[in-house]
Amino acid sequence: MVKPKRINPRQNNPFEKSKAKIESISELVKFSFKYLTDENPKFLYNEHDGIYFLKLIERLKSISTMKISEFRQGGSKSLRAHPIDWQKTSEDGFGLPDENQLAEEAYQFALSSNEYGRVHGFLIQNRFYIVWLDKDHKLYSGR
Repeated sequence: MVKPKRINPRQNNPFEKSKAKIESISELVKFSFKYLTDENPKFLYNEHDGIYFLKLIERLKSISTMKISEFRQGGSKSLRAHPIDWQKTSEDGFGLPDENQLAEEAYQFALSSNEYGRVHGFLIQNRFYIVWLDKDHKLYSGR
């Protein structure tokens, strides 16, 4: 009689691979449009053309493959992701109710190296909440 081979439960366990994959995915940047607003006249996105929105989708897709730690470190040279320094901007904040309790950190990133402006929002853990689409770089122009 042949004894059945003993299998190590940790070896070749498909659930371990799935768990690692889920943990890895949970570190990736996610996006929310929950706070996207078109109320500030500087950041009206309804006037942008289709090419702008294609660039936006391409950038969001690209960033969504990054870990939040990579994003916080600025990502690629063309991404230029960094916190917003409100003292150097034309605004005092996003103007959201209870903003100081809501937003962990105001952040921005570029859509491309020189064109199409910036996306402004805030981070909570690994989720970037988009608030303004700033095609014409108006946040840092004039105070």
